[in-house]
Amino acid sequence: MTGATIGIGLAVLVGLGSLWAGAREVRLQLRLSRYGLHAEGVVVDQEHRPGDDCSTPVVEFTDRQGRPVRFRPAATGTGLALRTHVPVVYLPGRPGSARVFTRKYRLSPIVGLFFGGILFLGVAVGCVLTR
Repeated sequence: MTGATIGIGLAVLVGLGSLWAGAREVRLQLRLSRYGLHAEGVVVDQEHRPGDDCSTPVVEFTDRQGRPVRFRPAATGTGLALRTHVPVVYLPGRPGSARVFTRKYRLSPIVGLFFGGILFLGVAVGCVLTR
């Protein structure tokens, strides 16, 4: 097995994994739209990782049982300032499934995952065709 074959195999695996993750996110978004509970969240912190130019907002909301829940949206560096109020949706009994419920925050992870999957699969196909 050559290095090129391993590289093509890895590109296919990453591409398929990315498409699977995108499909999983679409399924979750559909479930949130249909069965989700709505709440109002507030950006309570901005996390900065060393060597990273973007910050990740931390959103906090109160679930139906009155417990505070914190989560980090999948999209980072998107301009959510501290103390910004955002709509949040989560599945009943699963506040860990929470997502910021705006068009931008709902679509960006899906588009990114599908684009990445198609890109990796395209590279693998291109490598196979040029062999």
